Amino acid sequence: MTPNGIYHPSPIKRHRATKDEVETRRDRLYEIVRDGRPMTVRQVFYQATVQGFIEKTEAGYQKVQTDLTIMRRAGRLPYNWLADNTRWQRRPKTFDSVADALVETARLYRKSLWSSADCYAEIWLEKDALSGVILPVTAEYDVPLMVARGYASLSFLHSAAEQIADLDIPAYIYHLGDYDPSGVNAGEKIEQTLRELAPDADIYFERLAVTPDQIRDWNLPTRPTKMTDTRAKRHGDISVELDAIDPNMLRELVREAIERHLPADELAVLKAAEESEREHFMELAAMLAGNAEE
Repeated sequence: MTPNGIYHPSPIKRHRATKDEVETRRDRLYEIVRDGRPMTVRQVFYQATVQGFIEKTEAGYQKVQTDLTIMRRAGRLPYNWLADNTRWQRRPKTFDSVADALVETARLYRKSLWSSADCYAEIWLEKDALSGVILPVTAEYDVPLMVARGYASLSFLHSAAEQIADLDIPAYIYHLGDYDPSGVNAGEKIEQTLRELAPDADIYFERLAVTPDQIRDWNLPTRPTKMTDTRAKRHGDISVELDAIDPNMLRELVREAIERHLPADELAVLKAAEESEREHFMELAAMLAGNAEE
């Protein structure tokens, strides 16, 4: 601004992407989502910054968010490739007939994988937004996914502790959260409170991600630690969001943790029995539907 109060244009000229550059950027975003689906918008942003074609700034995040919205609305990117578990509806499931109900039961039928296991496992997740990224693995292995949303409420922890206290086998708890003062402390509080509320239970607690070794070995994108946090001095200068881990690597971490406790062939045997019993449901549904038509 000049002394007379008149603003002049900034001498700094920002580069405005050409149409070809925008299309190239969106092609690369498509490839990231295709290879890592399902994933959150924030995960896509972090992978784009790792690949170096998006700046690690709020403006960069907004650019990714806008591109993904445009791509979905244009039919260029399937909606279900991006996970959003922060919004949902409650609605009772209803059926037109008993046969329809049996067909749906057959589709959803699962045998218990852990009924004869010599241990129990849970995955605890700090961020609700990432639950859709992890759920395909925990659902496949019939493992509870506990979404804490940061610091878990005492009621939620009490309910979890009650279930663990009723077990007569060891409980393995795996926690995934941000590597920042609050994220690390939230995991510590979960472990501490579960042990307090289930003092006689055999609990093994492990922070699965994010860890200092992962930050170093995978060269994860960092951000400065918020020094306003009272735990910042003990934590250190850098922080890393859980979203910064590649979604496929995140799912593999969960898969490996679960598979430590299962015989190698257990899942295959279970799936074969499951399919056979599912066919029985379908046969019964077909018989009922045939009787209704007579």
